[in-house]
Parts: sequence; structure tokens; C-alpha cells
Amino acid sequence: MKEPVHRKWQGRTDGTPTMQRALVLLFKVVPLEVIYVLMAFVVPFYMVVNRKGFLAIYHFFRQRLGKNAFASVFHVYGNHFAFGQVVLDRFAAYAGRRFKVTAVGNEHFLDLASQPGGFMMLSSHVGCFEMAGYTLLSETKQLYALVYGGESEVVAQGRQHRFQDHRVVTVPVSQDLSHLFLLNKALDEGQVVTMPADRIYGSSKCLECHFFGAQAKFPMGPFATAVQKQVPVLAVTVTKEGRRHYVAHVALLETDSGAAPRQQMQALAQAYASALEEEVRKHPHQWYNFYQFWNDADD
Repeated sequence: MKEPVHRKWQGRTDGTPTMQRALVLLFKVVPLEVIYVLMAFVVPFYMVVNRKGFLAIYHFFRQRLGKNAFASVFHVYGNHFAFGQVVLDRFAAYAGRRFKVTAVGNEHFLDLASQPGGFMMLSSHVGCFEMAGYTLLSETKQLYALVYGGESEVVAQGRQHRFQDHRVVTVPVSQDLSHLFLLNKALDEGQVVTMPADRIYGSSKCLECHFFGAQAKFPMGPFATAVQKQVPVLAVTVTKEGRRHYVAHVALLETDSGAAPRQQMQALAQAYASALEEEVRKHPHQWYNFYQFWNDADD
């Protein structure tokens, strides 16, 4: 059966390159908080235009978190407003604005970074993972970050400018799959590889995991890579905790190296899904899932 169109994740930051450049310039002269206030009035219009995203978030609060219909609408607004803040914060960072980023569970990262082998960090669309590139750093290892290949030049250059002094290499997803060879090479050389693990994009291969009381599909690729390379895996979410403060939550995912490869992948995926659910329950407004995620979701 053909998958509904609204289940597909697009991945691209909204706005034309001209608008994005203007936003970066604006943040050089206008306080971030002023833009937040203006955005508060824009969000309702975006909710109306982005009907599929509105319904996906509405059903999340209504069906998964048990909110009533009236409260769910207000939670959708809170989710969209939080998402707008994160997007604005990214462009503010490109304009040179500084944010404080602290880490909870950073000992897991530091322990793996001190060892000779490579390891993986699995991100998610919670908060703003991009901020982790300013905090989870190693003096001896480079971090290779898989990113969406269809982003605008403004976003790509902004990331590169902010990461150039942090030993972070961005690896765009490419049609010829060359990004996979680069990431595998990085792991073989004992470096750090990070990639999102909560969105199916490109490949249809997936693993089903129990997530918020129902089965949901997670991409197989990140977990297959970790099992194939037999490398440790961290789950990392970065949530906004204040006007200019983010917190990176780092969890070490336990695996059974003695099991069959497929069982290892499934166990690792479920461990990731459980860690993700724990963080999303703490910060439900900061999970930016704008399409129907669950297998039993209404189309």
C-alpha cells in the first residue's frame, strides 16, 4: 500500500535564501527577544497554513498524551512557538549571537572520547541538536555530522562558519550515497559520527519500536551502522531551557553484543526510542514531529 504523503519528512528549513539572509542581518541589530514577540502573532497563521503539521501535533497531544481537545489546540500553539524560537536561535547563532549550552550526562561523551575507537551519537528532532556542536567536543576526535543535503546555502554556510573552530565536519546526504562511505571511514578511523535516528528519509528500511504506547517506525540505517561497526552509541537531545540557554541530554544506549545482528539492531532501536520518549515526555512542546508518526495514526 502506498504510504500517505503526509508521512514523508521534508527536512528543509522554511523560507527563501533571501529571507534567510535578511533574518541573519536582522539579528545583527535587533534583539532576539523582539523577534520572539513578533513571531508570537505570526504563529496562528502558520498553524492554519500548515494544516498537516497542525493535525500531527494535535493528535500527539490528544492521543499520545491524553489531553482534551481544547487543551491540545493550545499545546499545538506552544509547540509551534517553541519551534519558531529554535529556528530563530539558529539564525541568531549564524549572526554571531552566543548561547549557553550545558550537558547532562557529559561523562558518557568524555569517556568515549578518551578511548581510541569511534562511536556514534544519535540525534532527534527535539529542541535544537545543532547546538550540541558547540558543546560536545573532543580535543582528539573530529565529529562528522550527517545533515540534510537540500538545505539552502545560507543554512549550510551558517553551520560551516559556526562549526569551523569546533572540529565538526558537516556531511550532507548525497544522492550517490557517498556520505555513507565518508561516515564509515570516520568510524574506522576512530572519529565520532552523529546522525538523526527518528526520521525515515530516503530508504524505506525501518525497525518498529514501542513508542508512546503504540508501534512506530524508526530508520534502520543508524542502528545497522552501529551494529555493523560494533561501536558504542549515545542518544543525544538538546532542549531549550531559557532565553539563551540549551541543555544537552546524553544517554548511553546499552546493547547485547552476543545477540544476532538483527536482534542487536532491534534492541538498540528500542533503547533509543525509550530514551527519546523519556525526553519528549519532559519537553513535549519541543518535539518537532510535523507528520503522522505512528502506524495506527489516522490518515
